[in-house]
Formats: sequence, C-alpha cells, structure tokens
Amino acid sequence: MPRQRSSGRRLSGQGRLERRWGIVLAMPAVLGFVIFTIGPMVASFFFSLTDWTIGGSPSFIGVDNYQTLAGDELFWKSLSVTTYYTLGTVPLILVLGFILALLLNQQVRGLSVWRTIYYLPTLVPAVASAVLWIWIFNPDFGLLNSLLRQAGLPTSQWIYSETAVVPSMVIMSSWGFGNAMVIFLAGLQGVPRHLYEAVSIDGGGVWQRFRHVTLPMMTPTIFYNLVTGVIGTFQVFNQAYVMTQGGPNNASLFYIYYLYRTAFTESAMGYASALAWVLFMIIMVITFLLFQNARRWVYYEMAGAR
Repeated sequence: MPRQRSSGRRLSGQGRLERRWGIVLAMPAVLGFVIFTIGPMVASFFFSLTDWTIGGSPSFIGVDNYQTLAGDELFWKSLSVTTYYTLGTVPLILVLGFILALLLNQQVRGLSVWRTIYYLPTLVPAVASAVLWIWIFNPDFGLLNSLLRQAGLPTSQWIYSETAVVPSMVIMSSWGFGNAMVIFLAGLQGVPRHLYEAVSIDGGGVWQRFRHVTLPMMTPTIFYNLVTGVIGTFQVFNQAYVMTQGGPNNASLFYIYYLYRTAFTESAMGYASALAWVLFMIIMVITFLLFQNARRWVYYEMAGAR
C-alpha cells in the first residue's frame, strides 16, 4: 500500500509537470491569437465608433459611422458588386473542382502529372496572375479576343467595360479551382468502396453510383467548399487593386477594395473600421444561414442528413 501511494504521488507530480509544459508550449499560439487577432478586432470596433483620420486623434461619435453607411451609395455599390461576383464565382469553382476531381480520381496512366498540372495555377502569386490576365483580357491584342476573332465571333472589352468587368473576373476565378479540386479529391478517396460494389450488385450503372453514393457522401465536402468559397469571395481584393482600381465607373468596386480605399487613400480609419465590422456581420449571417440550410441536404454517414 505505501508503494502504491508513493507511485500515485509520482504520477500526479508527473501530470502537473506535463500540464505546465503544455501551458508553456501553448502560450505562443494563445498570445499570438490574443495580440494579433482579438486585440485588433477590439481596437477596430472602438475605432468604428470614432471619427479618426490617420495622423489625428480619434473622437467618439457613437454609431454615426454606421448610420452614414445606410446612405452611402458606394457602400451599397461595393456590396452589390461583391455579391454579384460571389454568386458567379462560387458555383463555377464548385462545379469545375468537382468535375475535375471526379476525373482525377480515376486510375489512369500519369495521374500524378495531371493532378500537378491542374493544381499549378493555384500556386501562381496573386499579383502575377492578375498581370497575366490583364494581357489575356486586353481588347486589342489579348488572347481571348484573338481567339474570338479567329472563330469569327464578336469580341469584348472585358475588364474595360462596365457590364463585362465582373463577368470577366468570374471567368478569371476559374483559374483558382485547384484548392477546391484537391479537397474534393480527398473526399472522393474517402468514399467506401463497398457502397459502389453494392450498387453494382443491384444492377446500378455509373449514374446510379454517382447519384446514390458519390453525391450524398460528398455533401459534407461540398458544404465545406461552399462556406469557404463564400467567405473568400466576399474578401476579394487583388483583382480590383491590380487590374481595375475599382473601375470602370466603380463597376468592380469590391467591398474590401472600397474599405482599403477609405482607410488608406481617404485616411478615414474610423469609417473604414465600421465597414470592416459590417462585413464581419454580413459574413457571420450568411455562414449561419448556410449552416441552418445544410441540415436539409448535407449527409453524414453516421447520422444521415442533419
């Protein structure tokens, strides 16, 4: 018995030591989150309640910045442009990524090479990609118009046209389907093989396997890509900054670019902070609605649709 009590004391002492080391090793991550995430969020919320320009002192004005937003035409313009871009880009990325993941999930020769080729565009730096697409969209000597002329089809002004600039950037977004494709591919490789075998035994073909096995089992992955895609497209910035500067006539004035312009061109940091918090709330509401709607169609193997 004395030996057991001594052993218990040694184990409890070892447990306390492990707990202390755990706290010490976790502290850099915790401090980084508090200092570089929570801290700036709290500060930006305070500044959103002030009238503050760079170089000046913030003066408290309450919710005046948020009231001003309601009558700000550029705020509504940037929100509508960003929503338009999101509605065009997210479905395109989901469809392209899913189709290519299905193709790359087949057992064919040179599969790793094909996977690398399709994923490579995602690795191109954002600014380099934007510069490349400026040339592709050039109305005089760009690649797209050259192909259209050779095919005898009408050309377009692309990013230099108010009506075509956002659709052009939606087309450009297809360049970055690689991340969604890789996630879809990982999900496809996790679908149990015995389910396909069961459908084949029952006489089902390719369509039946896709409809009754692949699609239901992939709904959690589709949902993940949907949520991250919506959040990502609402924060689009590089295209407007590098390619159009929000033009022509604010037709590509994405929300984050408007926020950036307000903060660092007009130096209205208080108003820009209010813009940031409104975007945060918009993304929160959209994400909540997506999770609520997911109960109707997202299938989980252990509990069915929830």
